[in-house]
Amino acid sequence: MKNKDYLLLVQKILHMVDEGVHAIDSEGKTIIYNDAMAALEKMERQDVLSTPFFDVFPGMEENNSTLFQALKSGKNIPWHEQTYINKNGGEITTINRTMPVFRDGEVIAAIEISKDVTNIQKMSHTILELQKDAATKQGKHPARRARRQYRFDDLWGENEDFGQCLRLAKKAAKNSASVLIYGETGTGKELFAQSIHYGGIRKEHPFIAQNCAALPSALLEGILFGTGRGGFTGAVDREGIFEQADGGTLLLDEINSMPIELQGKLLRVLQEGYIRRVGGTKDILVDIRFIATVNEPVDELIRAGTLRKDLYYRLNVIPINLPPLRKRRDDIMLLANKFLKQYNSEFGKNIENIAHDAESFLIAHDYPGNVRELENLIMSAVSMSERERFLSLKDLGAVSVGQRRGAAPDFREEGLDAILDDAEREMIETALATSDRNVSRAAECLKIKRQTLQHKMRKYGIRR
Repeated sequence: MKNKDYLLLVQKILHMVDEGVHAIDSEGKTIIYNDAMAALEKMERQDVLSTPFFDVFPGMEENNSTLFQALKSGKNIPWHEQTYINKNGGEITTINRTMPVFRDGEVIAAIEISKDVTNIQKMSHTILELQKDAATKQGKHPARRARRQYRFDDLWGENEDFGQCLRLAKKAAKNSASVLIYGETGTGKELFAQSIHYGGIRKEHPFIAQNCAALPSALLEGILFGTGRGGFTGAVDREGIFEQADGGTLLLDEINSMPIELQGKLLRVLQEGYIRRVGGTKDILVDIRFIATVNEPVDELIRAGTLRKDLYYRLNVIPINLPPLRKRRDDIMLLANKFLKQYNSEFGKNIENIAHDAESFLIAHDYPGNVRELENLIMSAVSMSERERFLSLKDLGAVSVGQRRGAAPDFREEGLDAILDDAEREMIETALATSDRNVSRAAECLKIKRQTLQHKMRKYGIRR
């Protein structure tokens, strides 16, 4: 294949990719500009290819252009946020990865791959402004519904392991030490974090929560630290979440989703007590109580390289390990009845209790979604139930995935005994499955004697 054919093939490939690709030669002249880049910057390819770079981007200065930085320094520039104005006056925010191209040890070109995050950047700015103004707006509009603030009274449970977590959290509320909360999805990590804040010495100051997995990693630094004018083209002075949380508590949810290099900068904030905005030159003192959460075992996160060990030790001053609901089955009916009362009120129902067969099902279920799954199950059952006195297995079966298949059986066709036998068989199978086929534990879940369970297993031909 001839060189021209290779060049044609490469050009075809570049026009097929979703990311924008822009390359300049050693004189700063554009030599590659694919269709995705043209669409991103709302430009015509021929205008860019035939026009000097700084005529196309009049607001861009050479020292702020990642392409020219890579060209002059001969160094790679990792994913980097950049805001600039195209020649039509449109503001564009991108995340770029830029690298020089060498031949015989000499830089002959620079190439940049870009992703458009303009809308995400606008959204993040809006989020910060809403967080900043939330308290003021609530004061001006008292009828407006405020975000629910959870306190220790909202944490229900009598299980000993759960009680130990609750006692630890109440002690944590009396100081400002960092807290690391581990728990599976749905175990109530943010409820504990809010309770520590609103039940503690910082309750009169801001509580701000940021999910570290909710935004692209390249934008997260600006969200946390804020930006300083001149930090990059188009940057303005804007405070970040660290400054907004000053004096209060910052919850960093899914801390392991934060890029490793940014974890290092967070560690410095924890150690030194000050931040510097992205692109800024001024050190800003902040007084923040940090609470972080993870939903995977910490040793696995450290081994996988997604959580810095030194950051872990700094955050883990007060560790709280929330037990999953399957490890606190003695709390299931307490929680279920609390949710029943709550959603009776919300949906205008008057359901008095939960039937025995439904109770057996609830206790035996494994709850991969933990307390949140139980709450959703009761909420859905209450909202859909047509009964006035109790929630039945049928009410739960109409909304529980993988437990009751298809439509509810018709007793006029199958007969009540057959329906009850099917329900009993299914509950026994569920109890055994969640107890690793241990008959004693399954009997305990079902609240029947071990001998009774063995008899029923023989009746239905169920093996251990």
